Amino acid sequence: MAHPETGNGRSGPAPERHLEGRPSLADRLKSLPLYPLPHHAVSRLIHRLTRVRAAWFRKPLTRLFIRHFGVDMSEAMTPDAGAFPDFNSFFTRPLKPDARPMPAEDHAVCAPADGALSAMGRIDDDSLIQAKGQHYSLTDLLGGVPDRAAPFRHGSFATIYLSPRDYHRVHMPITGSLREMVHVPGRLFSVGRHTVRSVPALFARNERVACLFDTAVGPMAMVLVGAINVASIETVWAGEVTPPRGRRVRSWRYDEQPPRLERGAEMGRFNMGSTVIVLFPQDTVRWDAALTADAPLRVRQAMAWETHSR
Repeated sequence: MAHPETGNGRSGPAPERHLEGRPSLADRLKSLPLYPLPHHAVSRLIHRLTRVRAAWFRKPLTRLFIRHFGVDMSEAMTPDAGAFPDFNSFFTRPLKPDARPMPAEDHAVCAPADGALSAMGRIDDDSLIQAKGQHYSLTDLLGGVPDRAAPFRHGSFATIYLSPRDYHRVHMPITGSLREMVHVPGRLFSVGRHTVRSVPALFARNERVACLFDTAVGPMAMVLVGAINVASIETVWAGEVTPPRGRRVRSWRYDEQPPRLERGAEMGRFNMGSTVIVLFPQDTVRWDAALTADAPLRVRQAMAWETHSR
């Protein structure tokens, strides 16, 4: 069922939106030190430090982080910065139930995360745009299996960047039943603007967890991309999926009794922040034409509308 044409500029085909500008010399110079850095060793250290429960460590760290990044604690279920048992509990804090209301439209596609829209548009066969002049492979993003990528060829995608100040739980854009989860090992480059512009195929090189759902509009993929200091990625049905052991792609099928998650429900979280990429098949969603590159998004905000139901 299509969202009705409202004449307010929200429906209709939307042009591609992405971070502008080819990488500058400054971008390249800032990214160079990341190549030899032991990404996983650094992230394992952060994993341990963010779970230290000693009050003398966690309380000053949490309060310093809130001041430095301007975190809005008024939305948090627990607004007292000193009440969290460790820094990671603060970082993955739940929000008050009314902090992110659902959209009124039944067929609205919700933003999966708080953050900034870094790219949105069409998938050109097997190619997604990362930033102006930077592309990466859909097949590589989903673990190198062409059949897994096939439903999304010529489809559409949105990429949302979560900054340190943001809420770091990830929610469902539409209702879906989980079919497969894939863990793809890789590097842990920063996903800041300068690296997105300058590191080739960044999102298909970094460690990631891809979750494939069956929905009313067909397949939907949600890819949680790791980054430096992102010490682990969790899903609500499997718990902590990363950090991994081993270097091979792992997948889990859910053909029997697949978990079903309603639109707006939590599906996972970043223990430290990163990027979410959402994929849809061709002609199944219509993006909000009012959204622009780098636009702020909030969980459950309508960012598109279903245009086709099976």
